[in-house]
Amino acid sequence: MKIILLTFLFLVTSTFAQNIEQSKILKLENDLKQFSSEQIQPYYETKISNEFHKKNAGLAVLYSLLLPGMGELYAESYSSGKYFTMADAALWGVYFGMNYYGNNKKDNYKAFAASNGSVNNSGKDANYYATIGIYSNIDEYNNAKALERNFDQMYNTEKYYWKWETNDERKAYRNLWTSSESAFNNLRFLAGALILNRVVSVINAIRLVSKYNNRQNIELSWDMSIGIENNVNLPTSLNLKFRTKF
Repeated sequence: MKIILLTFLFLVTSTFAQNIEQSKILKLENDLKQFSSEQIQPYYETKISNEFHKKNAGLAVLYSLLLPGMGELYAESYSSGKYFTMADAALWGVYFGMNYYGNNKKDNYKAFAASNGSVNNSGKDANYYATIGIYSNIDEYNNAKALERNFDQMYNTEKYYWKWETNDERKAYRNLWTSSESAFNNLRFLAGALILNRVVSVINAIRLVSKYNNRQNIELSWDMSIGIENNVNLPTSLNLKFRTKF
């Protein structure tokens, strides 16, 4: 009987001790989970990347057409593009200066014709102003056209009348007219130079875009991530991931 009683007491005591131990373990696990969720973030990560993006040749063409040198700037090679930009600025400066000069001379020869050749400037075209610098008066011009039998080119003596008193006056007028016409003719060459500058800049920009893309294709593109990992049972660790690709 004593043996049975002692055995029963041993079993009860052992079971009670196991329950207490299990309760402590469960409480410790719950405390650790709560502490981990509330105070420790498991992992922090940030990414740094250097992805390669190809340059678009079409955009380079558009930029160079709008302003020479901008296509080269887009291709990250403005060291050569800046000369196209400077050339464009210089050509536009000369263009506007020459245009102003030509119009100024035009106003001068019209005023000279009115005061010295009795010309009425109303309704006269460019051919008329070229003609009056060659002939001394309208009668001389009409007689020449009659001899050539170009009657349709003869002028009305009242509407298109002119008469230079001396040959020197006619030459002086002719010089003013020539200066104006030369200036306007030079504008055509300047316009051609502006177009040529853009064409050369476009070709150069396309070449530089192709060179840039080929160079970048050879170089590695890469991305990197940095992570900080917190662990309750282990020290905080730093993870560094570096990836390259062709």
